[in-house]
Amino acid sequence: MSFFKRKGTTADETPATGAPDTPAEGVEALAPDAADAGAMNDEPAPAQNAAGEAAMAQDADAAAHPPSRRNRREGRRSAGRRRLVPALAAFSALVLVGGVVVATQHRSVALDVDGEVHEVSTFARDIDALLEAEGVELAEHDLVVPGPGEALSDGAEVVVRTAHEVEFVVDGEYRTMWTTALTATEALQTLATGGRSVSLTASRSSDGRPALDLPLLTGGPVTIAADGEERTVEVPGEADITGVLRLAEVELSDTDRVAVNVNDEEPVVTITRVETAQDTRTESIDHDTVERETDDLFVGETRVAEEGSEGERTYTSRQVLIDGEVESAKLMDVEVTTEPTDRVIEVGTAQRPAPEPEPEPEPSSGSESGDSGSSSGSGGSGSSDSGSDGSGSEDSGSDDPPGDSGGVPDGVWSQLAQCESGGDPTAVSPSGTYHGLYQFSVATWQSVGGSGLPSEASPAEQTQRAQALQARSGWGQWPACAASLGLL
Repeated sequence: MSFFKRKGTTADETPATGAPDTPAEGVEALAPDAADAGAMNDEPAPAQNAAGEAAMAQDADAAAHPPSRRNRREGRRSAGRRRLVPALAAFSALVLVGGVVVATQHRSVALDVDGEVHEVSTFARDIDALLEAEGVELAEHDLVVPGPGEALSDGAEVVVRTAHEVEFVVDGEYRTMWTTALTATEALQTLATGGRSVSLTASRSSDGRPALDLPLLTGGPVTIAADGEERTVEVPGEADITGVLRLAEVELSDTDRVAVNVNDEEPVVTITRVETAQDTRTESIDHDTVERETDDLFVGETRVAEEGSEGERTYTSRQVLIDGEVESAKLMDVEVTTEPTDRVIEVGTAQRPAPEPEPEPEPSSGSESGDSGSSSGSGGSGSSDSGSDGSGSEDSGSDDPPGDSGGVPDGVWSQLAQCESGGDPTAVSPSGTYHGLYQFSVATWQSVGGSGLPSEASPAEQTQRAQALQARSGWGQWPACAASLGLL
């Protein structure tokens, strides 16, 4: 059932073309049971009857004399004005109620983002809606208090802290950690608990200035330790490490290091002077020993032709000095600045001449006595016996004397070996030139039929070759030891 009908029409009439079909001009509101309202009374009141009769008379007159179009339009306007008054009253009531609802949903909060506080007027119901409305995006390690998703109340304070990834030195080891502290001092104060040693090392910006990932502090005293001294400066407001050093009138070189720690809750900036220097050191190079053959010496003879000298090698390093002490060094160059000179030993190759034969021994006096006895005995009767005795003495006198010079005294070879090598058949001289019991050179060893190294041959073979060498060239092959043994 429709609650609206046009004035001057019946329920079956069709509105005029172009007339609005909404409760506006020329429309009146009807209660759905208005027709039944009067029917509930058994007898109408007199006023009601009179009014009814008057209305009926007006309707009859209207039917007899229909109003003009203009009169009808004015009538509709008058009726619309009468109906607008209660409608405006109802709308005012609705606005009043809605205002109360809006007031209860509106909130005023303080939003603190990394220390910058803003008063925000919002209709957001929770923290997430507030941050979204204000364009604040949270990263994984960021902090917000109250937490995400919590309800937002009027007058609340919402704190947002952006997390920074900072490299700390904790107990001497570098560690990368996340912090939501606003300053380096606050971060160090948070971490320096439980007796831990915590510090921050400033990096260098593109223009060479020291820089931290966070401001140093937001005001207060700072202690500067540099060049063996300490001084404290009062910082009036937020300052970075460069501003604090400028305030303390501390100059830095491009290589100096800057570290920050806290002592009794106050920041301490430590300046470490770093220098680089070039260092050189030298070491000696051992010379070699070489042999050179010469026919100026007999086989087995040697002499030092050149003593030789050591060389020199120079190492160049770049050192890093921390407050004057060497922290590290890097080798930059190695160069042989002086070449070593070889020690030259000449080895004889000339063959010794054969020894001159010894003179034959003169006849002995016993032989002459025998001859005399023989001739004297020829005149006597006993000459045969005497001649027989004289013949035996002659035989005896013709024997070679003991200790003939062509022999070798007993034990001489063991004595010679002991003198030359200490009796060690594997002995090798420090220069590597002479080998074995009798200290043969390789060339001399090969000249008497040996092969390989003398020190690798058996003692018996070494003695055999030494005897052959002595028979060929004499005791002069071992001049020092032969002389000490009385062989020369």
